[in-house]
Amino acid sequence: MTRIDCTPRHCDMMIKVCGNCIPENIAAVASLTPMLMGFIFYEPSPRNACSLDPNIIADLPNFIRPVAVFVDKPIDEMLDIVERYGFKIVQLHGSESPDTCTKLKQLGLTVFKAFGLDDDTDLNQIKPYEGTADLFVFDTASDARGGSGKKFDWHKLDGYELSTPYLLSGGIGPDDIDSIIAAMRPRMAGIDINSRFETSPGVKNITSLTHFILSLRNHNENEPSTTPFWEKTK
Repeated sequence: MTRIDCTPRHCDMMIKVCGNCIPENIAAVASLTPMLMGFIFYEPSPRNACSLDPNIIADLPNFIRPVAVFVDKPIDEMLDIVERYGFKIVQLHGSESPDTCTKLKQLGLTVFKAFGLDDDTDLNQIKPYEGTADLFVFDTASDARGGSGKKFDWHKLDGYELSTPYLLSGGIGPDDIDSIIAAMRPRMAGIDINSRFETSPGVKNITSLTHFILSLRNHNENEPSTTPFWEKTK
């Protein structure tokens, strides 16, 4: 049996647009065909999607994969939202344990686990999560759950040696194309963008987002649009 190599390549960089919660704006973002769109189910967030009509998610194009973002929510509450909205991917953005990640994977969900990084972060602390999540999301450490809009030192990932691929997040803005290209590493699967593309919380600036995505795709001609790497062995 031939083994499929699921290592993400630099030419296969994924784009995730997170913090979507306004129906008309969601449709405009979807028209730009990012592979992933994130919806935050965390009541204190200004981008809280808890009142969003499930039909908005159901009506997304098939090539866009919606991601439910949770912060330390009990498993039964996460599963209720997953079932109600039809999510297949969850992103855990709090202090969830490796055991929680494993339980969700065993239920057939794709699991992203987010970590806030700063100058003092020891990447070895992430090792217990190796094998429990399909993808890591590296954001900037902050007391503001759901992101701070600020960058951490991306050179921190020069020493990343785990096998789990990751999305680069935290303060990525319209002028960061060259910085993103320079930050590419063997396990970097893509980027996660949010607040720096907004006119107000949850409202993406479509003009800015369009220019950014088109510019990035000039460096990323083979961006996957149908099958992400984590589905290739399922």
